[in-house]
Amino acid sequence: MGEAPGLTLPLREAAGASPRSGRTSTPVVVTLGVAIFLAAWGTLHYGFYTHRLLLDTPIYEHYGDATLRGKVPYRDFAVEYPPGALPVFVLPSTVSGKGDFGTYTRVFEALMGLFGIVAMSAVALILLRLGQRGLRLAVALGLAGLGWLALGPVVLSRFDLWPATLTVVALALLLYERRRLAFAVLGLAFAAKLFPAVLLPPMAIYVWRRYGRRQALIGCLCFAAVALACFAPFLAMSPHGVWESIVGQASRPLQIESLGASLLLAAHQVSGTVLTMDVSHGSNNLVGSVPHTLALVQAVLQPLVLVLLWVGFARGPADRDRLVRTCAASVCAFIAFGKVFSPQYLVWLLPLVALVRGRRGIVAGASLVLAMVLTQLWFPYRYLDLVYAFDARASWLVVSRDLVLVGLLAVLAWPERRRRETEGEFPRTRYALSG
Repeated sequence: MGEAPGLTLPLREAAGASPRSGRTSTPVVVTLGVAIFLAAWGTLHYGFYTHRLLLDTPIYEHYGDATLRGKVPYRDFAVEYPPGALPVFVLPSTVSGKGDFGTYTRVFEALMGLFGIVAMSAVALILLRLGQRGLRLAVALGLAGLGWLALGPVVLSRFDLWPATLTVVALALLLYERRRLAFAVLGLAFAAKLFPAVLLPPMAIYVWRRYGRRQALIGCLCFAAVALACFAPFLAMSPHGVWESIVGQASRPLQIESLGASLLLAAHQVSGTVLTMDVSHGSNNLVGSVPHTLALVQAVLQPLVLVLLWVGFARGPADRDRLVRTCAASVCAFIAFGKVFSPQYLVWLLPLVALVRGRRGIVAGASLVLAMVLTQLWFPYRYLDLVYAFDARASWLVVSRDLVLVGLLAVLAWPERRRRETEGEFPRTRYALSG
């Protein structure tokens, strides 16, 4: 009584919120989640996980050492990544000193492990907010904590846990009613790696529907202010260098692991289609008229699918479950239809897919684990065979992985009729993303 139209929360969410149970269970659940993650993280440092590694840390060390020597990123040396990534490159250099790669690697891995702990804590808090309890909670924590074993050692030598952690923390803050801080953290995540921007529309829609247009606009301004604050110093010192970094990413050719490239790899194995590989933009790519056309198709398809996901979310109830599902689906679409699909991109998905509830969540989690296992079967062990010899086994594993990810997107986004009793603006029956 007396509530503004459109701001009434679904009864299921209100019923699922139990302050007493939250106070008693939260520390235990978070501790359990962190313990599971640390067990997986430690395992990644032993056995076959340590064989034939392909590392990005030498590149990061170069960035960090150059910055400490007084060189300005983007002006004095080219940087592939946005400015928000620089702190995780520079910090290990401050500890290791110039040329001490062993110490740099250990500090960098410890930093990523710390981010993993924070991400796992955020996942646990969101699961509790969504009302997960008992066996379902344990399964979700197991997926979020042990899933790294399915992906393998790539997670140790890539900085992707930094933006992935910021992303899931932003989502947790939003669900716990820290709206402005949530958008600010998402802006920092965007400044670290551009993919978190795909969460901005569903988060803004969620806030608009539940709290009004003004709150949504304020949130977007918080996002923009933090992102601009990260870019502004480098734009002032080297606008051309920053622009070249962004354009360089946007203009990348069809990377050999992307969906379009995997279809060409399949055609090569089946009918002997001639393929040409070229190294540019820091990756191995397929070049030629057909790969170029496929790259253009994916450049159109990716934003189109994203817009459809956001429109679908806007047309349905603005509840928490649909928000986390739409966020997971948006990141999945960004990866699946992007011109570049590196193995570490799956790091972005794991914390988000673990939040999806119900039978849909079980299928989505199993699909993601399968995609990660298929990735680890060829990366890093057969990667060089893939790029220089179009190895048949590695090619089919890439094809299978990419198709599984498209299937995961379908699982996350497929509309399903459901009936629910709600108050206010939400009708009794609606087509919507469902779990």
